[in-house]
Amino acid sequence: MRVLMPVPDRDFDVTEVAVPWRLLTDAGHEVVFAVERAGTRPAADARLLTGVLLGRLGAEDEPKRFYQQLAAAPEFSATVAWADVDATGYDGLLLPGGHAPGMRQYLGSAQLRAKVREFWALGRPVGAICHGVLVLARTQDPDTGRSVLAGRRTTCLPKYMERTAYLTTAWRLGRYYRTYPAYVEDEVRAALDDAPSSRFERGPRELTRRGTASDDTHAFVVRDGTYLSARWPGDAYLFARRYLDLLRETPGA
Repeated sequence: MRVLMPVPDRDFDVTEVAVPWRLLTDAGHEVVFAVERAGTRPAADARLLTGVLLGRLGAEDEPKRFYQQLAAAPEFSATVAWADVDATGYDGLLLPGGHAPGMRQYLGSAQLRAKVREFWALGRPVGAICHGVLVLARTQDPDTGRSVLAGRRTTCLPKYMERTAYLTTAWRLGRYYRTYPAYVEDEVRAALDDAPSSRFERGPRELTRRGTASDDTHAFVVRDGTYLSARWPGDAYLFARRYLDLLRETPGA
């Protein structure tokens, strides 16, 4: 199957892109990367490869190895433009996250949201992790004027995680962990129907322990029909595996 993964030119999360790419391609699927301008070779948030603060808080070793493999893969350079995407040509859509300033190109793109809206209407598998959920929260259903997530169950980057990362690093990195003045969770909750508390699922509290290739104990995802969401890089392995399940189970995908 063909899975579309839009990304910004720079600053996306290493783990949230590289882990799903590796698991999807290992399962025999094709991942197509889409950027604002076709042919742009995107780049992950460099701090996550070397360590955000004092060599810590970056990506784990295996996702970094996956990213090195991705950087050498032909599909990473053969990117398509958001404007040229034909939604019907893809079986699935994956929206990764990231928090550094370069993510605003992707999170704030009306052009990308128009393509996401077209894909959402097809009823095919859509996965979003961390800040990637913001793209869906900001995408309006033309029939209702509300977010396409309005009636869905979802998770995203929890406020306590975003706030803790910001307060821990602001003395050195400023607003590196605050992509926007509003917290991701607050914006996503505001996009939900009149009872957002019953639709938003924060998951168990976690700040350091992550799911791995062999252990999902500390990972968390939410599935609602053909929509799958996750909170942060620590959920990436479980998120990718559950997305593979969606591809297998969805008729017509």
